[in-house]
Amino acid sequence: MTSNGESPEQLTLLRDTVRKSRTKEPAEITTTLPVARIAVDVSLPHLDRPFDYLVPDDLTAAAQPGARVKVRFAGKDVSGFVLERLDESDHDGKLVRLRKVVSPERVLTPEIADLCRAVADRYAGVLADVTRLAVPPRHAKVEAEPLRCDLPPRPPASTSRSEWSPYPPGFLDSVARGEAPRAVWTATPGADWPLAFAQAAAVCAAAGRGALLLAPDARDLERLAAACTDVLGESGFVTLSADLGPTARYRAFLAALHGRARVVIGTRAAAFAPVTDLGLVAMWDDGDESYAEPRAPYPHAREVLLLRAFRQQCAALLGGYARSAEAAALIESGFAHELIADRKVIRAASPSVHIAGESDHDLARDPAARAARLPHRAFEIARAGLRIGPVLVQVPRAGYLPSLVCQTCRAPSRCATCGGTLRRTGGSGPASCSVCGRPAVDHRCPECGDTRMRAAIIGARRTAEELGRAFPGVVVRTSGGDNMLDDVPDAPALIVSTPGAEPVAEGGYAAALLLDTWLMLARPDLRAAEEAVRRWFNAAALVRPAGSGGTVILVGDPSALQLQAIVRWSPEGYAAREIEERRTARLAPAAKLAELTGPAESVNDLVTRLRDAVPPSAGLEVLGPVDVDDETVRAVVRTPRAHGTALVRALKEAQSARTTKKNPGTVRVQVDPPSFG
Repeated sequence: MTSNGESPEQLTLLRDTVRKSRTKEPAEITTTLPVARIAVDVSLPHLDRPFDYLVPDDLTAAAQPGARVKVRFAGKDVSGFVLERLDESDHDGKLVRLRKVVSPERVLTPEIADLCRAVADRYAGVLADVTRLAVPPRHAKVEAEPLRCDLPPRPPASTSRSEWSPYPPGFLDSVARGEAPRAVWTATPGADWPLAFAQAAAVCAAAGRGALLLAPDARDLERLAAACTDVLGESGFVTLSADLGPTARYRAFLAALHGRARVVIGTRAAAFAPVTDLGLVAMWDDGDESYAEPRAPYPHAREVLLLRAFRQQCAALLGGYARSAEAAALIESGFAHELIADRKVIRAASPSVHIAGESDHDLARDPAARAARLPHRAFEIARAGLRIGPVLVQVPRAGYLPSLVCQTCRAPSRCATCGGTLRRTGGSGPASCSVCGRPAVDHRCPECGDTRMRAAIIGARRTAEELGRAFPGVVVRTSGGDNMLDDVPDAPALIVSTPGAEPVAEGGYAAALLLDTWLMLARPDLRAAEEAVRRWFNAAALVRPAGSGGTVILVGDPSALQLQAIVRWSPEGYAAREIEERRTARLAPAAKLAELTGPAESVNDLVTRLRDAVPPSAGLEVLGPVDVDDETVRAVVRTPRAHGTALVRALKEAQSARTTKKNPGTVRVQVDPPSFG
């Protein structure tokens, strides 16, 4: 039997019925639940509701809740999903009949349909846009493959909790009892998080419930899959990711739908996975920008999982070496509790962390320690680390010299053709434009006339070249962009990486140099500081404990609070400070924000409608509009968090009113945007 209640033979019979029904004369309307409530695939806000259709007798067996169908809508054949079957409709007019059942596979389960509706409401979006994210496109060839779901899922190969020994046991004990705890897990430095996630899923599976585990990218997903293979067995889990390709993804989706395994792992695309009897949702590094969906209504995978945990009454776990402001807000509100090791355990697992030029001794030896890109102490630490293992060097920018300025006046060097930034992609040849690629052979500074240029920012490739000269005979490898390293051996080498591309070192790195910290903090984004701290914690956590010689040095301002958080190894303290600053500045998650982008006339019209719809007590505040380009403006509307529901509802109603009247211009509405600057 499948998780939807049909046997493989019944599904085959239903598919044959669907094929035959397409060639018959129109059948009579069935007398058993003759009305099908359909979610039509239409993205207009004023049509964001289900519509009722009559079910012909020859389609009644296949037109079950969750099945894909075709209906006549506004004179066109439109796709949709059956939400439910009813005895009668509350529609006063005449109903038209269901045209056909595309597939009897019940791909939109009631739990996922309910979740999609909640996500659409949470982000002022349309149900049809969310179901496109939740249900992958159909592949008839995959549906025709024989179903191998006769046997129940195998029990996990291991139920060890070894990776959870440094933390209080209450969370996993509650999961084992089938309860629904919610926790924010701050992992100790060097923790094997894929193994910890696999063990948590095994505890849940052993209790007879399903688990959904998310990783931020394909590299992390591979590590998670390897850990799940060891703990759950090869058939104990299903991997669901957009990187699989359309056919393989749909095959994995059906495997999850039919309950062939209790555990599903994946990236952002798996947040809506139809896991049978869901008992645990878990996400690693929830602050990673890859969890933000770039398609309307732009939901964040973290919010999708938390909505699932609340609506399906299952456990929720947000893990990471750092802690996002949203995770801190969950703890502060009481929605989740803190899961963190004792301070003595954290200190024992942490590397020794220093800031270049932090002491008078450093300045006495190297007066330029606070200004130099590679101060003397950084060279010493790298040299000492290379005696015992690999050394990580984190550089914020990829490339060679990604940005150039005038040698004399420091004015940015720009292309004479298109105005793009000039750069160098190697050690020889002229500079070229980063936009149009034209070589700047006859470049002359428009401010002072000088033809010479110098680097404003040094990229990873140029850094690797300089380090190769400074440490002759040492292997230098780069990781970033199209050349990503997954892991490196426990052997002396310099690994130059961009943030997020750091490979895992066998046994941990002997040392890490985090360069150009000012550049990460200077990004034009209000989340720049939080993102920089997350990147630094993730890199420093790959270094061996101080007791084994592990050392991290940050090159930057010793007084910067962000760098001090790494020195103290206090992600929870920095997150608490960050949420307090967000509250003072009235930014998410302390406030409810929505970003409106589009033509000036359309944005102004939407803002006017919002002012009329939101009650004065909600404290609506409008920032802007400001110009984005010649044709587009951006405005930000916000209210206190307590009135966020009223703001989102008013946004949806205002958009519906605009589309009903067919007002020109499209406004992009993004609730709680992940980046804001």
